[in-house]
Amino acid sequence: MRDRELSERKKLILKAVIESHIEMGEPVGSKYLTQYKEIAYSPATIRNEMAELEEMGYLEQPHTSAGRVPSEAGYRFYVDSLVERYNMTHREITQLKTALRSRQAELDNILDEAMRLASSMTNYTALALRSRHVRNVVTRFEVIRVAERKMVLVMVMSNGAVKSKYILSETVVPDEAAALLAHTLNQCLVSVTAEEITMPLLLDMERRMGVYAYLVNPVSKGVYETLTSFSGGELKFDGINRLLSYPEYYDFDRLKQMLQMFEQKDDLLKLISEETRAVEQSGDDSKVQVYIGHENMVNIMDNSTLIFKTIKSGGHAIGTIGIIGPTRMDYSRVISMLDQLTSSIRDALDDGGAEEHTE
Repeated sequence: MRDRELSERKKLILKAVIESHIEMGEPVGSKYLTQYKEIAYSPATIRNEMAELEEMGYLEQPHTSAGRVPSEAGYRFYVDSLVERYNMTHREITQLKTALRSRQAELDNILDEAMRLASSMTNYTALALRSRHVRNVVTRFEVIRVAERKMVLVMVMSNGAVKSKYILSETVVPDEAAALLAHTLNQCLVSVTAEEITMPLLLDMERRMGVYAYLVNPVSKGVYETLTSFSGGELKFDGINRLLSYPEYYDFDRLKQMLQMFEQKDDLLKLISEETRAVEQSGDDSKVQVYIGHENMVNIMDNSTLIFKTIKSGGHAIGTIGIIGPTRMDYSRVISMLDQLTSSIRDALDDGGAEEHTE
């Protein structure tokens, strides 16, 4: 039912519920909302509107007779349509710029300082990713037939790493087909970047494969996924202990899994690096990315929000600054802070004459 357009009254009440829940961390009732000077409605009217918002999927009632809390859909609507920009004070902006410019004009130092500032100013966990631009190509292919319809595609990368992909075929793959496929791959895709895998190239490979042309599509997808997977970059965190300030992380088992996520990094690194690459390709670095609850690919973050923004310089994405905290995050403050922080980083780099490094 969320396709129904919200009335201005519903928007006002939803916004008040979310901001009250962010502040208190408790379910919000109709009586409490009557204290809002912007809401000039009776408790009965507010209750009816809250019930309809719950029916539409924007609010939830954790217990019978309790107040309501925002759902993930409610938070998403709030971020997309209702959140008002937090106006950082002159003191806060000065603190950001002074702290960043006091560092040496070197990207790693500036990102580290920015991460610490982000954590201290929001009281959430902050992250920083230093992007690396690596021309990732395959120098040799091997194809190993392991079953009638299954092969292992082995790729030796230009950096010396060896990657492998299981390839499943809808039909039986004869030994001669696997051998021809390896030959074709080494003839057509060695030293080819992901961007250079074009339709004419794939058609040429299908012509070379003849009756085994059906193997080109699944194999080329495996090669493309390998070439476009994140190939570098260091992800750091600051203020992980700040999560203990929030009841959402009081459960020991959940906290343990969160700590494992921070230690292993892979899932977060993949998500952030893919968005960073998309920003670089689009040329638009103005958007702050917001992942709420189950929108995150990491299961343990189903009660958390990840917000981050990519920093571009010289046409390349050079880094990312972000925040992780509970879904009842102060979205207005965090989004505004990241906007100002990334702008200050660009200024600090420009003023310091930092060189852009590619690795």
